[in-house]
Amino acid sequence: MSKRNVILIVIILVVLVAIVFGFLYFYQPKNTTTETTEGTNFFANFLPFGKSKTVTPTNTETPADISGYEPTNEEDTSNAILKKVSSLPVAGYGVFMKERFKDIADPNPSPALPEGEGATQPTPAKPVTPPTEFVPALKYVEKARGIIYQTFADKIDERKFSSTVIPKVYEAFLGNKGDSVIMRYLKTDDKTIQTFVGTSPKEFLGADSVGTNEIKGSFLPENISDISVSPDASKIFYLFDIGENAAGVTLSLQNNTKVQIFDSSFTEWLSFWPNDRMITLTTKPSANVPGFMYATNPDRKDLNKILGGINGLTTLTSPDGKMVLYGDNNLSLKILNIESRNSNLLGVKTLPEKCVWNKTSDTIYCAVPKYIDRAFYPDSWYQGEISFSDEIWKIDVVSGNTTLISDPASIGEEEMDAIKLGLDDNQNYLFFVNKKDSYLWELDLK
Repeated sequence: MSKRNVILIVIILVVLVAIVFGFLYFYQPKNTTTETTEGTNFFANFLPFGKSKTVTPTNTETPADISGYEPTNEEDTSNAILKKVSSLPVAGYGVFMKERFKDIADPNPSPALPEGEGATQPTPAKPVTPPTEFVPALKYVEKARGIIYQTFADKIDERKFSSTVIPKVYEAFLGNKGDSVIMRYLKTDDKTIQTFVGTSPKEFLGADSVGTNEIKGSFLPENISDISVSPDASKIFYLFDIGENAAGVTLSLQNNTKVQIFDSSFTEWLSFWPNDRMITLTTKPSANVPGFMYATNPDRKDLNKILGGINGLTTLTSPDGKMVLYGDNNLSLKILNIESRNSNLLGVKTLPEKCVWNKTSDTIYCAVPKYIDRAFYPDSWYQGEISFSDEIWKIDVVSGNTTLISDPASIGEEEMDAIKLGLDDNQNYLFFVNKKDSYLWELDLK
């Protein structure tokens, strides 16, 4: 072989080797993590075919509870004013004060141990009981299964409390400082209203509920048409038919004492219990039917007319029993002073049941629709034909000033049609349920 051919072969080999090394150097498999999946192909997570290699992620998520609840990301809610409380639709909720240990540094940190021979060991410090505090807490009932969940208002940490299953609970109330629960649902015939009154086991300070508490109780008469809870949540008032008449009974949730305080030949009533001396009864509203409102004292068992002749009448009485917030079929809100009989028109339009009074009866918080379509109110809203997108407003009863507190849709949250508004004892939090999907929310008022 000639020298020229040898040189040519060497050059070709050098070029081939360079090509191979260049290919290996510039072609690297792309790294992907199992935490992120592009697109919406669900099966892609379970079929890892292809040339890309998988790298184990450095940050792993906490596995979801088998009940379907996934804990709220604390970073996402810690600085938010408006927070979603429940991870599931709720039938009702209750707010009460609950004791818990304060989060403080260790009051007796272990001192550094002395070194060397003959060193004296320190005397162990006596254990100190950490201080406690009372903070607002919530219990709420899952709509689908009747299971009770709970959390603190300032730290949303949803925990399953009970395991007793009652399917398809339509309405629920919590009373007796969260120890009693009333659940309402239809029996299997889809006609008969069943009302269950249950008691949950006592909780102990520092004990962590494992979600296996059993709710035991009894049933009230069938087809109860309406229920309201006393201001201290220790009693309930309920209405049911006896023959062609309606009867109203108070029930103590502490000792199960029942007292009939009301009867009427008219059966279509909605009740509200603003204070110990008054229970109000308003005729069920309809756009083209004049409505009437009465009040009874549970002790005297009397009946006094407050309002009448207002189409679509709905009402909400102040805690001191001196004023009534009421609306008509145009959703115009007014406040009636019961003693003077003077009535003042407010500057917002909504339904009284989308509002709540504060304890001192000088402020009202209302969910006010941004837009109101032409319809028969409140019938169309009750029947679900109309749904609102609400803003939260604060109304000063004394001055008449109204203040916009929150517009959920404008801050990136979903649209709210707020119902079942409530305040904690210190009035630092406003709670409500979104009628669109039955999720529980809280608004920080501090």
